[in-house]
Amino acid sequence: MSPDLPRQAEPVDEGPARPAEDRRHMIRRRALTLLIIVLLIGVPAGYLVISANQSRDSGKDKEAKYATKGLAEGWPSKLQRRLYQVPVPHPANQVAHYETNNWRTSRLYVQFQTTHAGLDAFLAELGLNRDDLKLGDITITTRDQRITGWKFKGEGARPGDNLGVVRHQKNPAPTQDIVVNTGNPTFPMVYVVSRTVP
Repeated sequence: MSPDLPRQAEPVDEGPARPAEDRRHMIRRRALTLLIIVLLIGVPAGYLVISANQSRDSGKDKEAKYATKGLAEGWPSKLQRRLYQVPVPHPANQVAHYETNNWRTSRLYVQFQTTHAGLDAFLAELGLNRDDLKLGDITITTRDQRITGWKFKGEGARPGDNLGVVRHQKNPAPTQDIVVNTGNPTFPMVYVVSRTVP
């Protein structure tokens, strides 16, 4: 006796057969399908392209804005002062700063005017003293002077003697180029470029 094979279900009566799709309806259906596909793929892709362009343009705008601006009046943040090891002393006035970053080097430019005690405190925090300053030694490069608008020689330079020192440290610790201007005998002006290489 052989086992019974399962029977195939009887077709369900679906009612009257659909008429064949006419050409106009088929074209409309395909156009609607194509429109949906374009919207599902094209809108997000277009958004990504626009977003990427805006992001790139925004970066260029910011770079141009800050490159032309140079120093900004005010104290660098505590985080900047700590990372770049630039301890701006109290009291200090005419404080301004500017930070640049790229894949090779990050720099913090800082200027401030302080008292002789403030200068001594600043140098001491860096492990330096006044004997380390060398008369006429402009340690801040021409490139960095161009970026900040600082002038130490020639027309437009601040009057008085300039004394300079470089505090070298092993990477990634920052290295500071320092120039002290004594044009005002009571309140020396200090210029610092602190750079770090990650």
